[in-house]
Amino acid sequence: MGKRIAIVGVGAVGGYSGAHIARAGEDVTFIDMWPAHVEEMKKNGLLITHHEGDVPFTVKVRALHLTEAQHLSKELPIDIAFVCTKSYDTHWAALMIRQYLAPGGYLVSLQNCMNEETIASVVGWGKTMGCIASNISVGLVEPGHVHRGGVKGGAAHTVYRTGEVHGAITERAHEVCRLVSYADSAKVTDNLWGERWSKLVANTMANGVSAIRHFQARLGSEAIRIGQARGYKLEEIDHLPPETIARAGEGDLAALRAYDERRLSRVGRGSPDQRPSMGQDMAKGRRTEIEYLNGFVVREGAQVGIEARANERLVDIVKKVERGELKQDPRHITELRLN
Repeated sequence: MGKRIAIVGVGAVGGYSGAHIARAGEDVTFIDMWPAHVEEMKKNGLLITHHEGDVPFTVKVRALHLTEAQHLSKELPIDIAFVCTKSYDTHWAALMIRQYLAPGGYLVSLQNCMNEETIASVVGWGKTMGCIASNISVGLVEPGHVHRGGVKGGAAHTVYRTGEVHGAITERAHEVCRLVSYADSAKVTDNLWGERWSKLVANTMANGVSAIRHFQARLGSEAIRIGQARGYKLEEIDHLPPETIARAGEGDLAALRAYDERRLSRVGRGSPDQRPSMGQDMAKGRRTEIEYLNGFVVREGAQVGIEARANERLVDIVKKVERGELKQDPRHITELRLN
């Protein structure tokens, strides 16, 4: 028999990845907290569309409301649970699915941010894995419909990177890699933490602010220097060496030229309507993950004695917009003075 798989949190990444896994014939159960979304999946399945490339498809799925997850207690246990919730929902999601795990079952964080430690606090490090979705650019645009606004990675860019927290290459890391490879290119990594921090750098640059390049470089530079101080082996970020971004954020002119050339080369790729996940949250009036992205960088920086002033200011601005104390306005960034 094949593995029993659960997708906990059927948002953009969970829905997109899980739909491809289900379409491939795997045994997948989708669990989500948005009633209208679950009802649409129950009735009509999960629709996946792309800005370009793949044709749309709808896959019939088994979807459960949170109140229905208890039915899993009467069935064969779950072997692999992908946690795909927002970071602030990680702890309770891990607690909820833990009771339905097989003895050899495990949880995979398929999320933004660095949530493996939170998951391990619930199920233990031995039942915790990570999977990064790099440059996936997906959005849950309406109940039962996930759209990919960016182009597929394929051979040009490896989207999914799966790994163990201890860095060993294991059979289950290959199993997770096999599953997510139904959706796009994937690899097993022995550098989960470096991959995680590199994705965190990309998110700190793009999620809270999506159009002001040099401020983004400053955000990324702070995150890179803190990651280096923490001992992480950083990977390429948007196909640029981390050192190039770090120096660009520090004002090095040659690095800034290379950084600008790369960022400008991406203009026109993908859907013009595609927003970073935090932008989608703001548009929907939802809580953002700013405290788990840029805020996490600030807290980690404090641990190693490195200030992250740009990230700290961005967190403050976004939180004020969330609370209604400020209106969304690019001038909050363009008129910001850090030095």
